Amino acid sequence: MPASGQFDGWVPHAEVGSGEGGTESGGEHGAGGESGSEGSGGSEEASGNLLTLDQSFDEVRLGARLIMAYQPADNTFVGTVENTTNSILNRVRVEIHLSNGVELGPTTPVDMTPGQVIDVVLPASGQFDGWVPHAEVGSGEAGGESGGEHGSRGEHGSGDRG
Repeated sequence: MPASGQFDGWVPHAEVGSGEGGTESGGEHGAGGESGSEGSGGSEEASGNLLTLDQSFDEVRLGARLIMAYQPADNTFVGTVENTTNSILNRVRVEIHLSNGVELGPTTPVDMTPGQVIDVVLPASGQFDGWVPHAEVGSGEAGGESGGEHGSRGEHGSGDRG
């Protein structure tokens, strides 16, 4: 669904859900997941590194490699998500959170086989000048998150415990 209005950033991320409610794959949403200070292991979702519109994003996070970029000519976010593991990643989906709270996506959840690459295209509208990307790996809806997955500020603080 296209965004409307004005916004000044975006946050793309891949979500991978185990569907089993497992403790290891659901850890990103659990205790301390949002305030991680270690860069590669912590979440940048809440406020991370602001990128300009001419920068692209390429990060592997818990097996999901998300590559995203903004194409101003058609006001569209494009990229890919790839399973970099030797196992199936369940319920992989991509969202883009705009800095004004607008969310593009999520894409339809897909179980990804090892090495599989999926194209991502999410149209937007309005004006923006920066974005904060991240990939998510967790149990998603099966892990007890509700109310729009991220709450009112786009954070995953108290959802997936266990």
